[in-house]
Amino acid sequence: MFTIGDFARHGRVSVRMLRHYDATGLLRPAYVDPASGYRYYTAAQLARLNRVIALKDLGFTLQQVQEILDGKVTTEELRGMLRLRQAELEAAMAAAAARLVQVEARLRSIESEGHMPTNDVVIKTVPATRVAELTGTAASFGPQEIGPVIGPLYKELFRRLGEAGVTPTGPGIAYYEDASQGDGGIVVHAAVQVAAPLQDGAFQVLDLPPVEAATIVHRGSMDVVLPTAQTLAHWIDDNGYRSAGYPREINLECPEDRDEWVTELQAPIAKR
Repeated sequence: MFTIGDFARHGRVSVRMLRHYDATGLLRPAYVDPASGYRYYTAAQLARLNRVIALKDLGFTLQQVQEILDGKVTTEELRGMLRLRQAELEAAMAAAAARLVQVEARLRSIESEGHMPTNDVVIKTVPATRVAELTGTAASFGPQEIGPVIGPLYKELFRRLGEAGVTPTGPGIAYYEDASQGDGGIVVHAAVQVAAPLQDGAFQVLDLPPVEAATIVHRGSMDVVLPTAQTLAHWIDDNGYRSAGYPREINLECPEDRDEWVTELQAPIAKR
């Protein structure tokens, strides 16, 4: 048997925590000396301690932990519960990380207010462009909504192009429009320039119309495009133009490291 201090060291917990678990009935000592009141534990009790700590660290209350363990949950059932909770926590962490990225992008926009460098904006007449595309729908135009939709669309598009023997002849072109339902949804077009006959099968081939656009180059992940996009918006407003649709995104360079991406934003404009 181990003293409470030794057991705490082997279990990597505090003595205070073990006393609390004893008081709540969650983990009783194997033996309590009636004369001294000293608590003693066995090595076999480490298994229950491990379960208590794992469940508590995954967000279960001590009452829930006790109900789970006293319910004689099998090792396989416990493993399944822990895997599910792990997946939930990982999803929450990913969502929190994505929100943090957007907070940082908003902060950059706020910090650059009043001194945005707009000299990199260029007006271009973009010619008609033939593209192959797949489409999907995002809940909004926020990067956190667009990213999970457009990434899989491009992956599937390139797979289908490969099966059809169609080779892209130019960069990827992402463009957007409001969904017809009027609920704030966005139709996402994942397109790439091709030289192929017009068609509507495994993918659609169509001609994007020419457009007069104010353009600017964004360097970095599209998750933090907001400051660049708002720089473009300021230029449009300051120079007597109005927006005539969602900006197109031309993927000039897309290495594996998203922070190294180079993307040209082409915002359709018209004179006010």
